[in-house]
Amino acid sequence: MPVKILKDYLDTHGIRYLNIIHSKAYTMQKIAALSHISGKEIAKAVMVMVDGKMIMAVLPASTRINFSALKNLLDVHEIRLAHEDEFKDVFPNCEVGAMPPFGNLWNIPVYVAESLTRQEQIAFNAGNHLELIQLDYKDFEKLVQPKVLRYSYQTV
Repeated sequence: MPVKILKDYLDTHGIRYLNIIHSKAYTMQKIAALSHISGKEIAKAVMVMVDGKMIMAVLPASTRINFSALKNLLDVHEIRLAHEDEFKDVFPNCEVGAMPPFGNLWNIPVYVAESLTRQEQIAFNAGNHLELIQLDYKDFEKLVQPKVLRYSYQTV
């Protein structure tokens, strides 16, 4: 999803947001440092395969997925990170690894880590490795309607 389409989507729904340009970076931790935003407020979208189906896990950049906890919460048999070749065509207009956490726009279930819901605002990749969109978490939740689960743990 190009940045313009994402912005149009937010504008259509009357969502207030901030567009943040930063130097090219490929990890959310690096993006947090470049943009001077806490890793707790940077939302990363991680593609996960559960029993052969793709889901989007959205969690703070400063955390990691506890796959055992997520597997138990979802009551599935098999869970793993999706391989790039399994999702690169799902988001054809986004740079790989820079898709925004709006899986609902691609009919992909979205599961948000409970720790992210404690943030007043979140920022996330806007479809490329140069821009972030920052908005109120409550607006993100209203648009995406994710399932909220406790499946992340702090790394830093």
